[in-house]
Amino acid sequence: MNACYKELVIGMMRTGVLGFGGGPSVIPLIRYEAVTRYQWVNDDEFGETLAIANALPGPIATKMAAYLGYKLRGTTGAIVSVIAHILPTSLAMVLLLAVLNFLSSSSTVAGMIHAVMPVIAVMLGLMAYEFAAKTVKGLGKLLGCIFFILSFVLLQVILVHPAIVIVLFLGYGAYHYKIKNYLNKKFSKNKERSA
Repeated sequence: MNACYKELVIGMMRTGVLGFGGGPSVIPLIRYEAVTRYQWVNDDEFGETLAIANALPGPIATKMAAYLGYKLRGTTGAIVSVIAHILPTSLAMVLLLAVLNFLSSSSTVAGMIHAVMPVIAVMLGLMAYEFAAKTVKGLGKLLGCIFFILSFVLLQVILVHPAIVIVLFLGYGAYHYKIKNYLNKKFSKNKERSA
């Protein structure tokens, strides 16, 4: 097996097997495999891909696996990546369904599930903090805080669908950098004239 395919299969199997609690909780694991361990993408590209994947319908972890596979090996890579991500857990679900039904009332199993929840919360919090730090670095503290408050109001108070909020902020991002470049050029011309 090609080394790139081997890394892709191992990385996606790891995220599929170790992920717990649904798509968003698997994202830090996918980020670790893609950015830190194998360096398939950099942190900025991962963040942009995550934003676009959030705006599209369907499970987020599967979309991220498909994107990474496609980036590395085209259509075949996308198929291999998605299969590697979902097949182990699908087989485990089929094989362990009877055992799970039997153990669902066990206090030990309930305790194990409750013990894992804080770990997931910390992983999601850490990822959110890192993205917030990049936002403040790129836009500044004032604009970063304004966007945080605006997104909180849109998502939690007005209850706008997250995909719409993401598209709005992506649109603003394109507008922001055009204005910033225009203003930088204008200020540099004014400095040249005054010098």
